[in-house]
Amino acid sequence: MPKRAEKNSDLKLPPELLDLLAGNEEVELEDVEMIIDELQFLFQPGVMPAVQRMVPSLKGKPKSLLDAPFTLPVQKYPAQIVEVTLGATKSEGGSRGRSITVGGEKSPAFYTFENPIPNPPIVSFDVFDSKVPLPKAVKTNFKDVLDDPAAWAKFCVDKYGADMITLHLVSIDPLNDKPSTPAEAAKTVEEILQAVDVPLIVGGCGDPEKDLAVFEKVTAAAAGERLLISTVTLDMDIEKSAKLIKEHGHVALAFSPMDLNQARELNRRLFEFLPKEQIIMDTTTAALGYGLDYAYTIMERARLAGLMGDPELQQPMSSGTTNAWAAREAWQKMDPQWNPRELRGPLWETVTALTLLLAGVDVFMMMHPAAVKTLRSTISKLTAKRGKGDPEKVANWMAAKF
Repeated sequence: MPKRAEKNSDLKLPPELLDLLAGNEEVELEDVEMIIDELQFLFQPGVMPAVQRMVPSLKGKPKSLLDAPFTLPVQKYPAQIVEVTLGATKSEGGSRGRSITVGGEKSPAFYTFENPIPNPPIVSFDVFDSKVPLPKAVKTNFKDVLDDPAAWAKFCVDKYGADMITLHLVSIDPLNDKPSTPAEAAKTVEEILQAVDVPLIVGGCGDPEKDLAVFEKVTAAAAGERLLISTVTLDMDIEKSAKLIKEHGHVALAFSPMDLNQARELNRRLFEFLPKEQIIMDTTTAALGYGLDYAYTIMERARLAGLMGDPELQQPMSSGTTNAWAAREAWQKMDPQWNPRELRGPLWETVTALTLLLAGVDVFMMMHPAAVKTLRSTISKLTAKRGKGDPEKVANWMAAKF
């Protein structure tokens, strides 16, 4: 250390160390910690101009993006999702105007840069066979047909172009004062089959014993129509349920409560009696704000596991998206900052649907026409064939105004 620096320094170094440092122009220290209040850099003449030359000067806005190579991260998966057909035409043994095929994916949802989408997701309109407490935002769309499930189904097809109808047989619930009989439920199914010619989903009330008794009558009454029977669960008589579905040519909706192990077990047991082409699985839909992230994660994991070769998770997926209306934010009066519930409710169902669309759901059961319209529009845009893109639109996305 020079004598001048030594005089101006607060460092107190022993003479022996100063003797070792004398005559050295550079000193390299290892494993040293320094506590400094102020640090100054002194550049020799000519250094600063060189530093300034290293920083390019910007003159005006860039006119183009830098050219850079990009390779799409294409991945090949060892397996694919099973294709399942819903509804049967006259030539197929039923009476539907057309049948609908779902599944068949070879890549995650909308990875069109890897594989084309074989069958776009489908939306089914909900219909109830008896009065249920519905939000006003929903009832206003169906107020003239709420008392007649067949008229309700026809209204959905004629006015909103429904591709499928989901009939919820809530009247059969044993907890009702006068629950409907299995024969009465089967008659309602027959009436709807006559009123519309689209494929049909038939759901029970959730009571394992009553649902099985009803499904026995319904599957026989609609033999050959290839209904989607909703639902078969682990607490039902799986063997009897599966044999009824197979005997009369229908499809099973295997329902499990957000548990992939239970989904695997249920599918595995159904495989003993049904071909894979007659099974769709439902891992439970939770609404926005009420576990939607869990629902998405389970569905995404199921889809990826199926594509990676898990034989028990290679079924198309269904979502009871109407569950979004169970969220109080979808129907309850709230502070003005939440906006009117007439708008908030459909948005709640829409966001729930769009989220699960990206997880790979193939069949959506929905209720509000505006939510259905938005989801359909999104599916159409995501599955449409695209031409050459416009780089300027992509480059200017940060300046877009809404």
